[in-house]
Amino acid sequence: MTVRSTSSHVDLATRLRLVVTRTARRLRQEAGGDLSPSLAAALATVERHGPLTPSELANCERVQRPTATRVVARLEAEGLVARTGDPSDGRVTLLAATPAGIALLRTLRTRKNAYLARWLRDLPAEDLAALERAADVLERLLEDGRA
Repeated sequence: MTVRSTSSHVDLATRLRLVVTRTARRLRQEAGGDLSPSLAAALATVERHGPLTPSELANCERVQRPTATRVVARLEAEGLVARTGDPSDGRVTLLAATPAGIALLRTLRTRKNAYLARWLRDLPAEDLAALERAADVLERLLEDGRA
């Protein structure tokens, strides 16, 4: 029974990975814009958790510090994030989303939400309930740090 259970877990993991990856790709395509997925993710992290240091951004995004530095430079060049000094330690640089960065994220999110809403519009109630339960489970996994 354990072997079957493990096999079905792997099968489900495979299906979920493919569906999540394809959905994320479609959402990126639908959102449009010129930001790469890594730039958009970093900007969203800065907006959600900022102000934060470049090292904190690297940790949140699970990238190396030099990668985060390049991403920040691109976002800063686009006027989407701004660097400020830490009031408690002048040696530390903090990153915050600019009004332009916040507006861009709002636009991208609105497009993605509208796209998903169109997908969901004609689904039967039982499918919507199943998706709601799946969203709850996935959120819990992400919050627990297991995902």
